[in-house]
Amino acid sequence: MKFSSIISGLTALALASLASAADRTAAIYIQPVSSSSTTPAPLAEIRYNCAASASDAEIISYEAPELPDEATLVRVGAYDPSTKRWQSSTSVASVNNFGKGYSPTIVLSVDRNGDVVAAALKGIRIDAGQTRDFGPQVLVRVDKPGAQPELNKPVVLSPEGKTVEPEEKTFFQKYWWLIGIVVMMTMAGGGGDQGK
Repeated sequence: MKFSSIISGLTALALASLASAADRTAAIYIQPVSSSSTTPAPLAEIRYNCAASASDAEIISYEAPELPDEATLVRVGAYDPSTKRWQSSTSVASVNNFGKGYSPTIVLSVDRNGDVVAAALKGIRIDAGQTRDFGPQVLVRVDKPGAQPELNKPVVLSPEGKTVEPEEKTFFQKYWWLIGIVVMMTMAGGGGDQGK
């Protein structure tokens, strides 16, 4: 009995470690788009799990950006400060997404392995009467394989390389079975009352 409880305990521990190992984090950076462009600054750190639902993603940390007054556009994406390179595709958004009455929403696109493919930012208009959640939100979208074409019968070609049109069937070839049924019903049809 003790052996089975040890095995079940180890199995539960292994499953818990696998579940926590599937959690990934992404560092999202922001950079004003201008002629005197500065280095990207941290915007948010996001924890997500590709195997779980997209609603399980959460923002671990968020720093409201301090943008110059002349900035009208910002670049948003996953950035690695050690290599000073963008790790994902970036998107350009208006600074109005951080304005009063808007809740910034970070849209993170990841592949099936969990790697960040792209990051985007959009401001969602807040209706104060409907919600009290004014903070930043995150939305994770996991890439899925596209639809595959449904293939039909192969194309039949003649020796000359032209498509072969199927021959039209005659009336007898199409409805031979109906003629057989009519003949059988006629022969098997019972006679009427002949004794009267």
